[in-house]
Amino acid sequence: MFLEMNLKSAELNRQTQVYVLLPDDNDAPCKVLWLLHGLSDNHTGWMRYTAIERYARKHRLAVVMPNVDRSWYTDTAYGANYFSFVTKELPEVCFKTFRQMSRKREDNIVAGLSMGGYGAIKAALCCPEQYDACISLSGSLDITRKGRPCNLNEWQSIFGFDMKDPLELEGSRHDLFALAEKAKSEGKQLPRLYLWCGTEDHLIEINRTFDRHLTELGIDHKFETSEGDHSWKWWDLHIQSALEWALCD
Repeated sequence: MFLEMNLKSAELNRQTQVYVLLPDDNDAPCKVLWLLHGLSDNHTGWMRYTAIERYARKHRLAVVMPNVDRSWYTDTAYGANYFSFVTKELPEVCFKTFRQMSRKREDNIVAGLSMGGYGAIKAALCCPEQYDACISLSGSLDITRKGRPCNLNEWQSIFGFDMKDPLELEGSRHDLFALAEKAKSEGKQLPRLYLWCGTEDHLIEINRTFDRHLTELGIDHKFETSEGDHSWKWWDLHIQSALEWALCD
């Protein structure tokens, strides 16, 4: 079953859209995949460019695909709380509306591509009690060292810094490297982490650096590379194997 949900979000203070896939036999509890889009897409991307509906049916998954605009899954400086929307408000709405969606940690997976990979890892590190597994495909995992992927005014409106130097974000609540260190120091039980990036992707070195950082911290994870660039052909292929990994017993 495919639904488009329109709701007034208190965290965003406006109407927003969410795509939802539900198992056809919707009486029994099911696992939930929170599936996040990239910077240049919206909530429609995964449905338009991949066969996620078929993969969800194969595994009997509910899939929730929110629209976060170009927010970097962040509680922004301009007052729209996209991170809180995705990790707090939206799950509560979905669990109350779709009773077959399981609330159990072991039944929830967060995943995303590019900016959505950043969002998925951020959710896993900040809200580890909510997810059993986390998947990042071609994740834009280092916003502090790679420079701005969008214009200065947009970057400032999101993060609220005088962003002449992207290193000003280093160590902040937006820095995945710092969040990983914090989670490790606090002894948090993290979700299982899976990262994939193509060897022809412009983000490959960032992913390799983050892999090394997790390894140095002693954070268990799986990192794979293979042929591929920053495009839907490869995300459609690798979300399949990533789901097989996430759902294995």
